[in-house]
Amino acid sequence: METVEVEIMNFLDLQGINPSKVHHNASTAELVSDALRRNEGMLTDTGALAVRTGKYTGRSPEDKFIVDSAGTHSRIHWGKVNRPVSRQVFNQIREEMIRYLDGKEIFVFDGFAGADPKYRRKFRIINEKAWQNLFIHDLLIRPDQEELEEFLNPDFTILSVPGYKCDFRRFGIHSEAAIMIDYDAHQAIIAGTAYAGEIKKTVFSIMNYVLPVENNVLPMHCSSNMDPVTGDTAVFFGLSGTGKTTLSADPSRMLIGDDEHGWSRDGVFNIEGGCYAKCIDLKEEEQPEIFHAVKFGAVVENVAVDPHTGAMDFSDRTLTENTRVGYPLDFITNSVAEERGGIPKTVIFLTADSFGVLPPISRLSNEAAMYQFVTGFTAKLAGTERGVKEPQPTFSTLFGEPFMPLKAETYARMLGERLEKYGTKVYLVNTGWSGGPYGTGRRMKLSYTRAMIRAALAGRLEKQEFVHDDLFNLDVPKACPGVPAEILNPRNTWKDKNAYDQQALRLAEMFEKNFQEKYPDMPEEIATAGPHPEALESKAV
Repeated sequence: METVEVEIMNFLDLQGINPSKVHHNASTAELVSDALRRNEGMLTDTGALAVRTGKYTGRSPEDKFIVDSAGTHSRIHWGKVNRPVSRQVFNQIREEMIRYLDGKEIFVFDGFAGADPKYRRKFRIINEKAWQNLFIHDLLIRPDQEELEEFLNPDFTILSVPGYKCDFRRFGIHSEAAIMIDYDAHQAIIAGTAYAGEIKKTVFSIMNYVLPVENNVLPMHCSSNMDPVTGDTAVFFGLSGTGKTTLSADPSRMLIGDDEHGWSRDGVFNIEGGCYAKCIDLKEEEQPEIFHAVKFGAVVENVAVDPHTGAMDFSDRTLTENTRVGYPLDFITNSVAEERGGIPKTVIFLTADSFGVLPPISRLSNEAAMYQFVTGFTAKLAGTERGVKEPQPTFSTLFGEPFMPLKAETYARMLGERLEKYGTKVYLVNTGWSGGPYGTGRRMKLSYTRAMIRAALAGRLEKQEFVHDDLFNLDVPKACPGVPAEILNPRNTWKDKNAYDQQALRLAEMFEKNFQEKYPDMPEEIATAGPHPEALESKAV
């Protein structure tokens, strides 16, 4: 290990980082102890480390930038999501972050992104906070002793320093926070925000560039699980709050991962080594796997904790709706140790429709699947991003637009090729509202959603009769085991059928408008596979 420590110090010296002490790949117990010593958090009654992230309790998308360089310029889909920044500004901020760390304790984690050794990348994460280093220790793939000794130079380095606040007026950026990636230099910085999700998603954003460009691997913002007997693999796409983590943590199936995966010619592999679950209103009876993962070694963000007893109140929204817990994958007892599965037999697109008009489950053709993949419709739920207080209809390309740097067509074609080659079935599942829009209708029951997904994964849904919805270009089942037939057609759940028709037309028009504005050059077979223009004046279903 002496060689490793010498290499780390040489690396830091080359970066210009001059700390008072370096904690390198410390154990869980050491990092918890350091966090407590530094008054960064407290232990809960389950042993989890509870922390608060300050004013940044969610991602800050307007503070995210990509260095515009010669090597990446033509590949990046520039716009409101992928904002350019000069390398000069990136380097200036990074140099000031390094000066801020001078003489301070720092925490360094070396780990992997990518469970398949063919496609994994080595990441070095340098943290100001002990608890953030524990978080990324939980979330990435932890090297064993032999792998650590052979780690040497990382593929990418991320510097995370929440205590440094950017002089945003001088740098011409949005705020005191900055999340920036320089793909050519293999560097990233996270300044001014303590929300740990920024570290996790920076790793993901990097992998979403390198996997397609260098390995022809489709990166996916999805969870994945498999049947323990047959090995049949499923993936679940969806934005935060749509149920990816909850629905993939099924006690009857083995969890491969809860949020980020790659689809190679060999199958699916987890990009991470841990989970980052929402825990607002977390209940043992509804989500037992996640509930029992909140234990020693886990990091709980912004959950209300009794200072005397350490008891957590998962229903408390005082700090944010976006309360979170990060933990290693093996905290889920029925997880797949290798974090890999076969070619997906089933793909589930999860959407939280706040309009209350999409069916709770429907089947998609390959072309419609590419359309829905590109469109990425859902309701942005409270808390995930700063300033969101109630559901807001949104279209997030590829169900993960903030993290996808390449052009949408690149990812869509990769998905379409795989669906065609392997005969994978695709379903759109609405975990949002039924019987009316948000404020009038009710959120779809989790038990019904679970029953529909289980029927789809087991092939039982394919035995039912389907009716084609001309408006949204979906095939809707007439029946599903364990689910009342009347809720499968959403129009039946509305008292005012005319109001449903108007709402459905409104949403269909939003689909069309979004696609025409954002993807004017998308291939015709994808562009015409959504709501049909000639059906916009007819009643849905």
